[in-house]
Amino acid sequence: MTFNQPPFNQPLGGNDMPRAGGPGTMMRLPAQATAKGLNAAFVGIPMDHGTSFRPGTRLGPRQIRQESAMLRPFNMATGAAPFDHLQVADIGDVPINTFDLKKTVDIITAYYDDVLSHGTIPLTLGGDHTLTWPILRAMKKRHGPVALIHIDAHADINDTMFGEKVAHGCPFRRAYDDGCLQNDKVFQIGLRGTGYSPDDFNWGRTQGWTVVQAEDCWHKSLKPLIAEIKAKIGDTPTYLSYDIDSLDPAFAPGTGTLEVGGLTVWQGLELIRGCAGLNLVGCDLVEVSPPYDPQGATALVGANFLYEMLCVLPGVPQGRP
Repeated sequence: MTFNQPPFNQPLGGNDMPRAGGPGTMMRLPAQATAKGLNAAFVGIPMDHGTSFRPGTRLGPRQIRQESAMLRPFNMATGAAPFDHLQVADIGDVPINTFDLKKTVDIITAYYDDVLSHGTIPLTLGGDHTLTWPILRAMKKRHGPVALIHIDAHADINDTMFGEKVAHGCPFRRAYDDGCLQNDKVFQIGLRGTGYSPDDFNWGRTQGWTVVQAEDCWHKSLKPLIAEIKAKIGDTPTYLSYDIDSLDPAFAPGTGTLEVGGLTVWQGLELIRGCAGLNLVGCDLVEVSPPYDPQGATALVGANFLYEMLCVLPGVPQGRP
């Protein structure tokens, strides 16, 4: 697989087909059954049976795709034109087991084993945050332990929830247990809210992770932060996991576990755009819950963030013309 081949997959433009029509794929891209021949692929995981409070994230991938119809192929802010440099398609949804969460995580790992076997970078539409752990298991097989940039209101490092080790509050504890992470290159950004003890955030710090709480992000640009993180990561294979609840509820009310005092949309854009130049091997956007998002605004943010992730993948030049 090489980059910079002539592209064959392009989003369907709004001047060729009204945005209310066309395929229901991410950015109205062509659909493809597998990742074969692709540099990057959008993948949905329609699950919410790992959720602990408000459900609905199983509907997230479909709503994100719907809101993505407004997206255009050229990034006016960064100058990135990903479809001029990468082969990209929407390869549909992982056929999870709706009734068995433990079987679902194994299905996800097997599915991503196949995606990664084609040299494809997956961009995942969630789905609750449980899904990141089985993806990281597949990443470890392909790339070894990876660096992690995790943007979230919650640390998601619980050992158990209601006695269960598989839940959306546990994925990074399980990834740690499975040796999926380079612990000196794990960064958690935006954590906040109430907790049960200092260990809710400090457990990661004791493993060598860098934890940046939301209060340390208030009223400032996050460009210096992401630049510092990039310098520490270097060329290590890196996974980016973005929980939409990292944003303040003013910007993203359509999610299951809201916390006040969160990041702004423009801070989120700074963090994602700042990942340009990293060796990104996969990204996800999780926890969009359409039943709590009647105007589609949260899904719209999610769709834009996924597009921004595509724009910073290896092989996509940056810089306005």
